[in-house]
Amino acid sequence: MKTSALTHDDIPGTYAELVGLFMPRPLHDEVDYRNALGVLDAMAGFEMNADQEDYFEAVATFVEKYEARHHALDAKGLTPVELLHSLMAEHGMNESDLGRLLGDRSLGHRILTGERELSKAHIRTLAEHFSLNPAALL
Repeated sequence: MKTSALTHDDIPGTYAELVGLFMPRPLHDEVDYRNALGVLDAMAGFEMNADQEDYFEAVATFVEKYEARHHALDAKGLTPVELLHSLMAEHGMNESDLGRLLGDRSLGHRILTGERELSKAHIRTLAEHFSLNPAALL
């Protein structure tokens, strides 16, 4: 399944239909991983019904397990900006994507170049988005 062009409008409303879109099961390779991320990205940030929430949680559990095995990030010794660069690379994000996530497209560049520091609100948003302990960004 190709999920790179998947949008929120493509997301079915029932668990059975969601399973038809992408089977929630252990991820075995990078293709499975990227497909699962595509589904989660299309669903994230939108209001979901109970079936969609359950499905999202199931897929996210498999993604977290795969990431812990294959994408473990050793944040020791990294500055918050270095960690942010690493997380962005892992998730295929650029400066504009970071800025949009934080609410201002130009903010990504300013944070990554050191012109602007991360606020508490930015740290909360980033920690939630990357499923990260907020302390790693302090």
